[in-house]
Amino acid sequence: MANHQSSKKRMRQEAKRRVHNRYYKKTTRTSIRQLREMKEKAEAEKFLPKVISMVDRLAKRGTWHANKASNLKSKLTRHVASL
Repeated sequence: MANHQSSKKRMRQEAKRRVHNRYYKKTTRTSIRQLREMKEKAEAEKFLPKVISMVDRLAKRGTWHANKASNLKSKLTRHVASL
């Protein structure tokens, strides 16, 4: 258990950040799932930039690794192109 004031503050900050990161990760995963379920190419092409932006944001913040983001963007782009 935390004894120092600074470590207690750090715990509060980490808890807040964890909830924040979970929200954005879950939202992005849901959007990716929606994109993969789309059947119409025009609709998917319109939605793809929004999803890529969300993935880039997670990578920039360090929530996801840059390579994971790159692989996801590549796979999603190929998926939309194959529709």
